[in-house]
Amino acid sequence: MRNLFYLLICASLFLSCNESPKTTVVLESNKDLANFFENYYQRRMELYPVESTINGETDYNDRLPAEFTDSYREKISDFFRLYLNAVNRFNRDSLNEVDQTSYDIFKREMEMTIEGLQYGYAFTSAYDINGHVPFQQFWALPLTLGQMGSGTGSQPFKTVEDYDNWLKRAGAFAAWSDSAIVYFRKGIAENYVLPRKLVIKMIPQMQDMVVSDVTKSLFYGPVTSFPREFNDQDRKRLTGEYTALIKNVLFPSYQKLATFLKNEYLPKGRSTTGLKDVPGGDATYKYLVKYWTTTSKTPDEIYNTGLAEVKRIRQVMDSIRVATGFKGDLPAFFEFMKTDKRFMPYKTPADVLAAFNSILSRIQPNLKNMFGRTPKMKFEIRQTEAFRAASASAEYIQGTADGSRPGIFYVPILDATRFNTTSGMESLFLHEAIPGHHYQIALTIEDTSLPKFRRYLWYGAYGEGWALYCESLGKELGLYTDPYQYMGALGDEIHRAIRLVVDVGMHSKNMTREEAIKYMMENEAISEEGATADIERYMAIPGQALSYKIGALKIRELREKYRKQMGDKFSLSAFHDEFLHFGCMPLELVEQRMDKWANK
Repeated sequence: MRNLFYLLICASLFLSCNESPKTTVVLESNKDLANFFENYYQRRMELYPVESTINGETDYNDRLPAEFTDSYREKISDFFRLYLNAVNRFNRDSLNEVDQTSYDIFKREMEMTIEGLQYGYAFTSAYDINGHVPFQQFWALPLTLGQMGSGTGSQPFKTVEDYDNWLKRAGAFAAWSDSAIVYFRKGIAENYVLPRKLVIKMIPQMQDMVVSDVTKSLFYGPVTSFPREFNDQDRKRLTGEYTALIKNVLFPSYQKLATFLKNEYLPKGRSTTGLKDVPGGDATYKYLVKYWTTTSKTPDEIYNTGLAEVKRIRQVMDSIRVATGFKGDLPAFFEFMKTDKRFMPYKTPADVLAAFNSILSRIQPNLKNMFGRTPKMKFEIRQTEAFRAASASAEYIQGTADGSRPGIFYVPILDATRFNTTSGMESLFLHEAIPGHHYQIALTIEDTSLPKFRRYLWYGAYGEGWALYCESLGKELGLYTDPYQYMGALGDEIHRAIRLVVDVGMHSKNMTREEAIKYMMENEAISEEGATADIERYMAIPGQALSYKIGALKIRELREKYRKQMGDKFSLSAFHDEFLHFGCMPLELVEQRMDKWANK
């Protein structure tokens, strides 16, 4: 396999494979580098077929490899090492500025992935790959499969070939789930297991995928929505094959996972909280901090930043409490906002979705003053599917560049009558939808001047940092006029500051799950149920929660830096457009590019 990949790379670079590997190739044209990047992207899509489908590619929609296995992770490692060696054959100094940026991003991406594999981690746009833990309650291929197979997700169901592709992909789930059990058992043998509190949440997720009536399964969705042009013969065949797939493959596989997790894995689950409590956990966490923040900040630096930000935001929140005339202290104000019926006016999920659409209407007039470039991609607001709503957060799912799938803002609504308006609805929309994730992701995907690998690349500190920064634009966009909505926005901001404390606290210090939940509830208006779900999310995906606040602080720092430096020439719209212009990248590279823009 290594030799095959090497031949492919040599062909794309028009190089002789007999050339010494130490020879530096000086390219007179950037076309060779573009070919190289395109070759990498296409080979990556073959390696990560679920990611390929999410990106809107169609060549590998029928594949479902067990990417967490030793053999597959070795294949992944060979792939990235090969491309790292190959990119080093280019002379960076001979490239233009744009290609130098792509070169730097690409090389860093190869190096970070290779390093991560040493700790058992590799990341895709669908989930992370971990040789010790095939999935957990927050990022899980079994849940992603449910979204895809429902007929409303990223897996296309437009042609007979699309339907047959899903039969092959979902048909491989039995082998995937069997392999997952094997690797969960290997994790047990190596004392690398999930906390018991997380395993408890995973069991019903698997059980809920099994229902008594095949036609009530979410996987039956494509059968109930055949395209009109399908003939009777295709409909009959596919109905029979989908029924057999659900009954004979999917249901038994999910039930087997649920039984294993309940009877064998749960008793072995650990009572401890953080990554520091598994073999090599300290070193792994330091890597994940670097991966997610794209900085050299240490866990202690981030922890102290979190403490300072929590203190600062609490002071602002207390001033709003006083301004509303509330007589109690801040914790009492939190409780009032969580429980008072005036803040729970909705009766149906449709009411909640209409309220979010109203937010979009209110910000539309001001968006054009703050953004010169906006995406062409369509945008929708949807309720999160019932099968995953209990463990889901509000989220944005990217659309496709060809417009066949819109960008979607998903809102979990378990009980509309308990959906609280002070939970930060306005700030949530700015973050997950517009101008947050939708603008940033859609503009990047649509930018055909970028190599494909960059159009679909993700750095949490950039992407989540941008989305959190967008929450701070609420007043400039005409929102936060109600003190309780502004309080909700501050609640969202302090929530991200709290993450710096509890994520580092649990994974690098001695903070327990229970202490983290208590700290969160003491510093923001959140229910115990909500705090528990969030803390368990950070337990499942260490370091990811750090990216939001670290990124947002950097963007605000750059905005103020250039405003002072440029004076009357500074344009907020131009700043936003420039920040989004070159796509997702590590924070240090962002500042280098933005400095050049400001100094022109």
